[in-house]
Amino acid sequence: MKKTNFILLSILAILFSSCIMKDGSFYYENIGSYEAGYMYGEKYKDHGENPFIMVTDEPISTFSVDADGGSYTNMRRYMYLGQVPPPASVRIEEYLNFFTYDYDEPQNGENVSLNSEISTCPWNADHHLMRIGMKGKSIPLANLPNSNYVFLIDVSGSMDSPDKIGVLKKGFMTLVDNLRPNDKIAIVTYAGNAGVLLESTNGSEKNKIKNAISNLKAGGSTAGAEGIVTAYKIAMQNFIQDGNNRVILGTDGDFNVGISSTEELIKLIEEKRNSGIYLTVLGVGGGNLNDHMMEQIANKGNGNYEYIDNQSQIKKVFVDEISKFYTVAKDGKIQIEFNPEMVTSYRLIGYENRKLDTEDFEKDSTDAGEIGAGQTITAIYEIKLANKNKNENYAQFDFRYKKPNEDESRLLEHQISSKPRQILQASENMRFATAVAGFGLLMKDSEYKGTASKAMIIDLAKSALSYDPNGYRTEFIDLIKKDW
Repeated sequence: MKKTNFILLSILAILFSSCIMKDGSFYYENIGSYEAGYMYGEKYKDHGENPFIMVTDEPISTFSVDADGGSYTNMRRYMYLGQVPPPASVRIEEYLNFFTYDYDEPQNGENVSLNSEISTCPWNADHHLMRIGMKGKSIPLANLPNSNYVFLIDVSGSMDSPDKIGVLKKGFMTLVDNLRPNDKIAIVTYAGNAGVLLESTNGSEKNKIKNAISNLKAGGSTAGAEGIVTAYKIAMQNFIQDGNNRVILGTDGDFNVGISSTEELIKLIEEKRNSGIYLTVLGVGGGNLNDHMMEQIANKGNGNYEYIDNQSQIKKVFVDEISKFYTVAKDGKIQIEFNPEMVTSYRLIGYENRKLDTEDFEKDSTDAGEIGAGQTITAIYEIKLANKNKNENYAQFDFRYKKPNEDESRLLEHQISSKPRQILQASENMRFATAVAGFGLLMKDSEYKGTASKAMIIDLAKSALSYDPNGYRTEFIDLIKKDW
């Protein structure tokens, strides 16, 4: 579906924003800061866009890392349906962090490494781009700690379709195939109320676990909060010291019994996050997808949010990148201090809902994002330079994080001093990240997209394919080539 059709549907949706057809065929919700999907009541929150900031007014930029990828795969669902995604669904940081970059491993006993680069900006000739990168320590699969998983599965009526309960069953079966004998899994389901489908069971009993998963059926209302409480209780009962203790919630987010508002659910999750149990949220399906709620509870629950749109995404999450389930850095916070003699103004691309106050950076009580084993995190600033010729630092890049079993943060420091390069002479990391960011600007219909175009993005991405684990960069190019 072309953008003109999207505009027409949007106009119709606004006119009928409170209408629900009896057959459920048309439901658009646009309430306050929410923007819904094209023909259904999908819930997204528009966080706007970060503006350009004068360095003389505010030289310090502080924000939390974001390891999610859900916004990217949700976009992919729309693109394969011949549509562009709702602009409010676009979180460019999640587009960037869907991909893995070729960053160096941490050194000197640290769990995170830092790197940076500056290049020209291909969509604005007067500006430059500054990329910052982080990588969590890689851990061989054989050396990963034992896992205590609790699958928390939504089996309410809204989940009764192949792209919802069906895809979750396939995903959890795939994870079971990769369990080690000393890993443990319990299964909690919830519809009108929560129930324990499978008590915590060792990974050596794969058939028993798979039989439980195969018997999952959907029907009824959705008491999501009750399920969350039950899942955390079981996770605590089977807690593995120094292990990977994690609740994996699979849902479309349509909670309608008990605690159901995003604010109330966030409060519930915040009460649980200090238990040492991490939360992964897997969104599925369409129609009544509550993207905003799922992204927020994952954010507040020391976890990550992924949207499962197809079989290949199941493999990505549960096989190719399973080490991301093992956190190596908690509460990761970034602080950039720009040098006013070198940089006039800056704009952080994405991360709008991850911003922190300057003073939060040194507060160990401030919640922030997590980084998994081998996981890379990338952020890009669009900047206007004051001087390209002086031999001085452009900015100071500081990073704070806690090791998994520590409560006191560690400070890493990195000086951003490399000379700007033409984008085509920059590293593949820079070229590919720039292509992804430019694509995000187009999907968001950003006021800052400048001269960004499909052809520009494809050319940049094609020049950065020598490092392409599992072929996701190549798939990205094929996606962009589609008619949109």
